[in-house]
Amino acid sequence: MGLIYHNYINGEWVPSNTNETYTSLNPATQEVLGYFQKSNEADVNRAIQAAEDAFPNWANTSSPTRGDVLFNLIRLLEDQQEELATIITKEVGKSFREANGEVRKTIEAMKQFSGEATRMTGETVPSHDPGIFAYTIREPLGVVGVIAPYNFPLGIGIWKIAPAIVAGNTVIFKPASNTSLISVRIMELFEQAGVPPGVINMVTGPGGVIGNAIGSHEKIKAVSFTGSTQVGLALGKAVSERGAKIQAEMGGKNASIVLEDADIDETVENLIVSGFLDNGQRCTGTSRLIVLRPIAEELTKKLIARVRRLKIGNGFMEGVDNGPVVDEGQLKKYLHYVKTAIDEGAILECGGQQLTENGLDAGYFVAPTLFSGVTPEMTIFKEEIFGPVIGMSVVDTYEEALTLANDSEFGLSSTIYTNDLKKAFHFIRTIESGVTHVNIPSNYFENQYPFGGKKASSIGPREQGSTTLDFWTDYKTVYIRP
Repeated sequence: MGLIYHNYINGEWVPSNTNETYTSLNPATQEVLGYFQKSNEADVNRAIQAAEDAFPNWANTSSPTRGDVLFNLIRLLEDQQEELATIITKEVGKSFREANGEVRKTIEAMKQFSGEATRMTGETVPSHDPGIFAYTIREPLGVVGVIAPYNFPLGIGIWKIAPAIVAGNTVIFKPASNTSLISVRIMELFEQAGVPPGVINMVTGPGGVIGNAIGSHEKIKAVSFTGSTQVGLALGKAVSERGAKIQAEMGGKNASIVLEDADIDETVENLIVSGFLDNGQRCTGTSRLIVLRPIAEELTKKLIARVRRLKIGNGFMEGVDNGPVVDEGQLKKYLHYVKTAIDEGAILECGGQQLTENGLDAGYFVAPTLFSGVTPEMTIFKEEIFGPVIGMSVVDTYEEALTLANDSEFGLSSTIYTNDLKKAFHFIRTIESGVTHVNIPSNYFENQYPFGGKKASSIGPREQGSTTLDFWTDYKTVYIRP
């Protein structure tokens, strides 16, 4: 029997106005991990009032002092790494190895973001009038909203909140409902790191209710969202129509091109990492594979053989590569797209089914899946599945491969595997994605570089890196005549 958890508002754990709860389940075992507040708009309003009251003091706290919170957070994450990874594996289903990787990435991000506190830079520019001194400063926006997804609940939640509070804003945090337990720990971590009451507030509940309340409230000056393109576009419209700022990282249908001169064995290992691990529940994961015909047969055989060596099971088992997908909805989505691909004529090379043997029947376990014979007209080529499914297309020329790679409404990440430097740089110049790679998995990233996509994959300024504070601040220009 799981515990009952509350909203975190003004530094206190408080129940919702609704007196209703929902459950978070372990997708491997159906164990109840906890009961969480099924909040409503009144709860959001209460959190906004707390954030508004806390804003003046937090905004007037020096930026380096605000950054000390993130410096403290590094130590807390390091000390509690195993516990946090355990919760992630229980709640998301990913292997304990991958969950540990998420905590490590979060620590790396805090090392980057804590330094941003001393990089709240403006600029000085010469005036036409020699008697005037002019410069710019950055100022926080006020109360802001953060809406995080389930796939990297610790990492994405923290690396959205962190730059927001370093910039001097106060935050309303809405986590994904199926990863509410790790989100409770996020609030506890920030409190332990020294965040004053009201600076960060968490309200749990259905996205349609809480997300809409955050998106439409006039006192919320900016909203940062990661999730599906459909929800992100609707949220972006609601936020921008009232004059607030929106940052949305959304879907991807990321292509990996493999040319004739690629190292096949290394490419196969990279495709396993980018397309199949974490059950493909990564917005930057490879889901479209475009291969030159002379190497297609060899690559297919080696990729199938490697996929079949992947170990699927409870994420805590020794040597497990993939646990279950996150919930029943994601399982049904996977099965739907597999059936659709088969019905439309794609060739199922391996996988394509729910796994129920050897004790897996209690959870949402699925087989890593490879389709060949995929054409641009097929649904599997166009729509994001967010599962361990790769659709392979075979082409005759690099130019054809590039055209196919760009034939998508999305533009988040991409990769080319080749030793041809000229083609690699041509690909970099012409691929329509916000992140790209050469001979590296499509989901590779480092926090010190900006992150975001093109087309229907992103709205607003980039996250992370040198641009991380752009979204969370406004510039003020100052003219002084001494």
